[in-house]
Amino acid sequence: MRIEKLVIPTPFPVGPINIYLIVNDPLTLVDTGPKTEAAMAAFSAQIKQLGFRVEDIKRIILTHTHEDHCGLANWLQQASGARVYVHEWELQNLKERDKTRVDRQLLLRTGVAQEEAEHIAGHYAAVRKFADAVEDIVAYRDEHEFEFETGAWRAVHTPGHTPGSSCLWRAATRTLLAGDTILKNITPNPVLNPNPKKHSLRFAALKNYLASLEKIQALSPTLIHTAHGDVVTDFEEYVARLRRHTYERQNNVVSLVPTDGINAFALSNLLFPKVKDMTRFLAISEAIAHLDLAVAEEKLRMENRDGVDMFFRKR
Repeated sequence: MRIEKLVIPTPFPVGPINIYLIVNDPLTLVDTGPKTEAAMAAFSAQIKQLGFRVEDIKRIILTHTHEDHCGLANWLQQASGARVYVHEWELQNLKERDKTRVDRQLLLRTGVAQEEAEHIAGHYAAVRKFADAVEDIVAYRDEHEFEFETGAWRAVHTPGHTPGSSCLWRAATRTLLAGDTILKNITPNPVLNPNPKKHSLRFAALKNYLASLEKIQALSPTLIHTAHGDVVTDFEEYVARLRRHTYERQNNVVSLVPTDGINAFALSNLLFPKVKDMTRFLAISEAIAHLDLAVAEEKLRMENRDGVDMFFRKR
């Protein structure tokens, strides 16, 4: 089954995004790029070079709902009539574009002051303009089969980067379309999100991500197409390096916890003292993800004090 990569510019620090056209019936696009004039122009030009028109797209599958992955979904649907598919845990993210990605209550629980929380949320509110709401959406679940004329791709729910992050798996060729779950030269950030099953709780991003790596490892993929950068062909080596990096950072996080405790915001400032604005939210996300994992693995304990989660070394 033929796969074509389109490289679409983004206005984000991560750089361009790789999206994929599955050339089979129905003609299917995996991810879209952000809603910018440059992205629209690049998409239109590249699909024309492949011998297709925007109007030929019949199906759009989203790996998750960050703006660089879903931004052009509405534009493409309006132009082609294509159905848009997204994991059920991120359906509302695509239907409702009036909310910032930052959950203020979860952010306050990390120890961020109210004014700083509003500042961070304000920066992310500006990101909303890079995607429009989509009305005609189909929610998929883990193991959903996307049928084609000559085979199928299966949805593999791989939560971690976001709760609904998913990959597409082609068993016949042991090929994975990984979105942001696997990236060649970047460690996917475990972004701070509410738990889809109970929004007042944090989603255990890093714990789920490590479980997702095991899930992918069980598939034994030989070729992984990523959303940013090069393909991954040596997954066993890749995942070993990633696990080693994860636990090296976690050991560092645990070592930074003082005897009188620390919150995630303060720890993020120790880990990443120079970051600011939008990057500060990612730093906080990284810190809380590692702290939550350390609690889950009984290396630390957590207490909520006056609405802020504090982390302590085990007695």
